[in-house]
Amino acid sequence: MTTYIPAITIPSAVFQNPASSILLPIALGTAVGFGTRPSKTQKKYLELKQPPLRPPPWVFGPVWTVLYGLMGYGAYRATNIGLSPLSSPQTIQTTKHSMTIYTVQLGLNLVWMPLFFVANRPVEATIDIVTLLGLNGYLAYLWGSVDSVTGWCQAPYLAWLSFATYLSAGAGYLNDWDLADKETAREDKKQQ
Repeated sequence: MTTYIPAITIPSAVFQNPASSILLPIALGTAVGFGTRPSKTQKKYLELKQPPLRPPPWVFGPVWTVLYGLMGYGAYRATNIGLSPLSSPQTIQTTKHSMTIYTVQLGLNLVWMPLFFVANRPVEATIDIVTLLGLNGYLAYLWGSVDSVTGWCQAPYLAWLSFATYLSAGAGYLNDWDLADKETAREDKKQQ
């Protein structure tokens, strides 16, 4: 089991308020989305070789908004149930551990898009998303031990992360794991 690390964990007061717990990941995800310049990101997404079943770019914003809201609700529910004065010491410990895992996975989630689309680092982005998938599987297990509904709140997120892992690895592979060269080559062709 992981350790509760207060210095890197979002404060429990954020999780114990439903609005802040739900809106925090939505706001952070939106900020990252707009910070990576959506028009440039969409253009690059469409220019890259992609594996079959890739969705159109407009799908990502609504899907991530719903998933961020659901994960925020799960964090709220897990924290309020797990840190209740009626909870066992083991449940309280598990909940605190899950708060650290949740914070780390949120950070990993937020760095994927800049890694892939801005830094042109598909290998690192794929490592990030595989790690993210594993952490969320573990988080679903931890939250499920606190409250089954909370554990199930992770199911859509895990499904989408699995699909996103396929897209990330597939795009990396199909573009020879080097997005910067592809972008430069396309720009050179346009200038000729």
